[in-house]
Order: sequence, then C-alpha cells, then structure tokens
Amino acid sequence: MSGTVMTTIRAYAALAANQPLQAFQYEAGALKAHEVEVKVEYCGICHSDISVIDNEWGNSIYPVVGGHEIIGKITALGAEARGLEIGQTVGIGWTADSCQYCDPCIHGKQNLCATSTATIIGHHGGFAEKVRASWQWAIPLPDNVDPAKMGPMLCGGITVFAPLLQHNTLPIHKVGVVGIGGLGHMAIKLFKAWGCEVTAFSSNPEKVDEVKAMGAHQVVSSRSKAELAKIKGTLDLIVSTVNVPLEWNSYLSALAPEGTLHVVGAVLEPIPVPAFSLIGGAKSVSGSPTGSPWALRTMLDFAARHGIAPQVEEFPMSQINEAIEHVKSGKARYRVVLKADF
Repeated sequence: MSGTVMTTIRAYAALAANQPLQAFQYEAGALKAHEVEVKVEYCGICHSDISVIDNEWGNSIYPVVGGHEIIGKITALGAEARGLEIGQTVGIGWTADSCQYCDPCIHGKQNLCATSTATIIGHHGGFAEKVRASWQWAIPLPDNVDPAKMGPMLCGGITVFAPLLQHNTLPIHKVGVVGIGGLGHMAIKLFKAWGCEVTAFSSNPEKVDEVKAMGAHQVVSSRSKAELAKIKGTLDLIVSTVNVPLEWNSYLSALAPEGTLHVVGAVLEPIPVPAFSLIGGAKSVSGSPTGSPWALRTMLDFAARHGIAPQVEEFPMSQINEAIEHVKSGKARYRVVLKADF
C-alpha cells in the first residue's frame, strides 16, 4: 500500500462544449489514503458522458475527461483502502467519492450523499489510461462475467436495477419499461430474471421480435393510444428510461392501484402530473440516481448468477470521437464500450 503514488495520466478530454475530444494528460498528484488507482481496460460511453462533455446540464467543469462505466485493474491502494488487492478487477460507475459521515452515507445510501463526487464532473473519468476513486466505490467484479461487457452495468445497469430495490419489487409484480435503448434493453433482461412479467413500450414496430428475445412478455406501441388503453390499470411499476417528454397521463393510467411511474431518464422539461391521476389509485411518481456500493455489488452478483450482460459494440479508445458520434446518431446497439489502447 502507498499513499505517496504520483501519476501522470494520459486521457481524452473535451476542452469546451461541442468540441471533439483531444489527447490530454494531467498530473493526478499524490494518491489519497482512501483512494484506489485503477488502470482502465474498458470504459462505456453513456449519454450522460455526452451531456457533460457538451454542458447540456450546465454544470460541466472543463477540461472534461468523461467516462464513468469503467472496468480495470487496481494498480495502487491508499493506506485506508480495505478489502481490495493490487491486480484485482473492479468497476467504477457514476460516483467516485462520498463523504461517509452524512446520514445517507451512514445509512448505506452513499449515492444520495449531498457532497458526493461524480466521476466526470470536477473529477477526471475513465476516458483515460488510469482513474482514481474512493475504495468503497471500486466495485469488485465477479469472476464469471466478461469484463469487456460489464462497464455499462455500472451506470445504465444500476440505474434500472435500483428501482427494483427501492420499490420492493417482487416476482409477482408486473413491470413496464419505456424506451428500449441503452438502459431499456438492460432493464428488460434484469426485470425478467427478477421474475417479473415485463411489458416493453417501444415506438419502433421493427423492434418487436428483438425486444421479445430480450425477455419482454409483451410489447406495446408507445405511439398507440388504443394499445395503451388495453393495459389500463395493470402495471405495478413503470420505469421510464427516455429523455424526451411523453404522454404521461397514458402511462399513469396504465398503473395498477398503488403503482409507481419511476423516472430514470433525464427529461429536461417538467413532467405535468394532474393531482387526480395520483389520488384516485393512490399512485406515485418517483425517480432515483444510480445506486450505492452495496446495490452495485448486489446487481453485479445477480447479473453473474443469471448470465446477464448488455449488448455492446466495441471501439478502440483511440477512436473515441467516432464512437461518440455513433452513440449520438442513435445507431448503437445498444451500448458502446471503448477498449483502452494507450
């Protein structure tokens, strides 16, 4: 163990919004006592990376080194790191650090820490040869999974897995997934393995067979009011993964009594919710951000047990700008992963 490790890290960075990423290097400084340093092997590209690179949320700090779906091997451990080893394969997701003393942290909900550090906002992420994070956020990878595919599970996967835990979802429940893309296709696989009856909402009729092959029991056209009306009052949980406005009342109507519409897609416009849409059936609208270290470990163990992995396309990290354009074009099926080739 060492708390005096100094590292110059090569990376790809956005120097301003809406600009191609450039080769970049920075001095990481001394390794802090509670940190680990990880040599990046694979890193997924998430739409959140693009949002931060282009400052769509207004909180980006340049230069931005994106990448928060990281798989790699530990190369250094701070003196306070526990339960990890040099050479161990771990994953790092949206969060790189949390305070560990606020009420949410003490309660094991570190992802709700008000002073947590996002891996790619004011902190350099995984579009790089190495990355650092608090040891608690370095999540051990199970032995029987493919590390080349697991990166997207650390953001997209946990984003759709966390609602199952939050709402105490049981195998008797009927759940819906809105948007069959990077998040949605993982949601279908996870919800099916959880034992739920899964309804997928898709605007693309050409995807029906593919979506059913993922594990959906039925596919409903999100553009058809008639099809939405047929499932009125049937779903216990609907998870919306899209970042565009929907006919929200149609989805609230599809909920069973005490059902929940859960939002994980970052819709930038306010969601209009008439009071009577909630009152009549004791329904609710909720949301969640990724998950705690415990939830991440639980999800990876569950995915390993059931052989769940996202469908990915791999690019060398040196082709990062081409890979980002592929994601932006909407052609990715369904997640893009970069393989480090520094």
